[in-house]
Amino acid sequence: MTQLATDGFTIALVLLAALLHASWNALVKSGGDPFVNIAVVTATGGIASLPFLFVYPLPSGETWKWLCCSAVIHFVYQLGLVRMYRLGELSQVYPIARGLAPLGVAALGAFFAAEWLAWPQSLGLVVCATAIAVLGRSGGTGLDGASQGGAVRTALVVAALISLYTLTDGRGVRSVPEPEYFIAWSFFLGAAPFLVFAIAKRGRAGLPALRRDGPRAFVGGLMATLGYGIALWAMSHAPLAAVSSLRESSVLFAALIGAFVLGESFGRVRILSAIALLFGLVLVQLGG
Repeated sequence: MTQLATDGFTIALVLLAALLHASWNALVKSGGDPFVNIAVVTATGGIASLPFLFVYPLPSGETWKWLCCSAVIHFVYQLGLVRMYRLGELSQVYPIARGLAPLGVAALGAFFAAEWLAWPQSLGLVVCATAIAVLGRSGGTGLDGASQGGAVRTALVVAALISLYTLTDGRGVRSVPEPEYFIAWSFFLGAAPFLVFAIAKRGRAGLPALRRDGPRAFVGGLMATLGYGIALWAMSHAPLAAVSSLRESSVLFAALIGAFVLGESFGRVRILSAIALLFGLVLVQLGG
């Protein structure tokens, strides 16, 4: 954490990325069809990357490996986001999905690699687990009339996918001499599979929703592109765990947006849980 902690500029950028991430998820969640919204968000990133593909050469074999893995993971992640936001509220499912990702990495390291945690990290795990348990119980019925358990279970799957793509993209962006090179190809290849799937699934039937929700989702896409571009750049300049942990301050931003902008239920409980979750994540990352 030393490198990131002494670099105020990097800290400010990662916090901005966290705010942008929470904000574009709020735009996706705030209304309309989540499937169309996610399609527009991913398309925006893919289109924005196109000019850079003519500047940078084709990736090498090592970089292709990370790019292809990232594209597959992001495709499944995007499908998970669609389901998550159809079933649950932003202030509940977003903190679970984002907060559990770095928590899971630390727990798996302790269990499988015998990397025993120091007492601050152990305390952080307990705090995080408690906060996530409270978030998981802060709701009765899902948005589609289904059990809230479906939303929570989907958020858990999304958390696992976030852990995977964070690791994959972090390794990939360090496999090239210029971070912008990997970032551009990552956005393009991350958008293409979902766009092909969206066109095949909806076709002309999706045009009314696209006209209605497209402009708002496009703004979300600009936020997503800038936010994740910043995060990938930071991963190339600072420890992955440090960037991931600091970026998860987005859980608090999402809880605040959900409670005060979207008017979701259990606002106070979820905000306090998000604060506890963020505190636990800091302990997990800084305690080692």
